[in-house]
Amino acid sequence: MGKNTNRRRTTMLSWSVMKESRALWTINAVPRTAVYGESLRNFSGTEFRRWDPSRSKLGAAIMRTKDDPALLLPEAGSTVLYLGAGHGTSISHLHDHLCGIDNQQRGRLVAVDLAPRCLRELTHLAKNRPGLVPVLGDARKHAAWGVLLPRKINWLFQDVAQAGQVDIFIAACRRFLNKGGVGLLSLKAASERWTGEGESALFDKVESTLESSGFVVDERIELTGYEDNHVLFAVRMME
Repeated sequence: MGKNTNRRRTTMLSWSVMKESRALWTINAVPRTAVYGESLRNFSGTEFRRWDPSRSKLGAAIMRTKDDPALLLPEAGSTVLYLGAGHGTSISHLHDHLCGIDNQQRGRLVAVDLAPRCLRELTHLAKNRPGLVPVLGDARKHAAWGVLLPRKINWLFQDVAQAGQVDIFIAACRRFLNKGGVGLLSLKAASERWTGEGESALFDKVESTLESSGFVVDERIELTGYEDNHVLFAVRMME
């Protein structure tokens, strides 16, 4: 008696990101506009966009983490680097949090991708999202675009579906991430070279490589159910 079993529990993970039971939402930085067909809804007079974790490795990790999901988000108003930006699903929600309407938070999101088609979509997205900086480039070739990050940063995300993901991630963190900064590596087993061991053994080997390369692995997040055969490693750069 007295219990409302239909009542949904909501938690604000940041000023812009809300977790509602099994759903994620971000305050829309471009009101009345959807990016990939996602739902728009008003909560207490503020328009939010539904963040689909089945289309976003970052969203999936926020739903799957056993730690405080807010720890996976960068500080609003900071500068961040996203390697493997894709078509902009995760990028758009990250921009909502990092920058807000007309970049009221004064954030900067440098989004690198190797595919011209993805860059066209990111460039279109950036027209109405100041603070988003699309870059056509290879995640391995820092010299070509590293000038856009003259100072080290506190948050870096990588989702590149190519062999050598771990080496690319380690090199990028060493080049761009502050000591104590958070690095998030989305890893697909099938994109790594391996010699027949099971996926668990492969991910164990990756974790060991990260630790021996000077990182603390805060969490290894299984994305099963949203992104099968994927793990997201949340690490920090050590002194």
